[in-house]
Amino acid sequence: MLKIIQMTVNGQPVELAVDDREALLDTLRDRLGLTSVKRGCEVGECGACTVLIDGKAIDSCLYLTMWAQGRSILTVEGLRRNDGTLDPVQQAFIDECAVQCGFCTPGLILTALSLVMSGKAYTRDELKTKISGHLCRCTGYENILNAVEHALKVHS
Repeated sequence: MLKIIQMTVNGQPVELAVDDREALLDTLRDRLGLTSVKRGCEVGECGACTVLIDGKAIDSCLYLTMWAQGRSILTVEGLRRNDGTLDPVQQAFIDECAVQCGFCTPGLILTALSLVMSGKAYTRDELKTKISGHLCRCTGYENILNAVEHALKVHS
């Protein structure tokens, strides 16, 4: 059964008809063309499909689009600035060489952004726990942790 929903995606109002069973991952990637949202495990284990929903990092493969009614969704495409500069979290990942193939990077950047937005200070062990829902097959997590710490320092 189709239902009309309204949500904000990357600062833009969106209205669409969605099936009750449609995952937000499918809506964002396949219908809205937001390819930073990656299709990974599809069971909430790898973090590749992470988006921010009202500022909270969520696995979009486990989140039904109909639940997004009235919510604000942010993907990496929404971090694009008018002057072409990167968001400081994105820049931190570059500065710390925390990017290799890039498949996991959008989800990690959004998780890092949610940590920055929390305004809290985190120990390295806490950060390890916070990013533990992300699977990266290319790097050790050392540079990723360095990037998250860098982003937190830039925003503090």
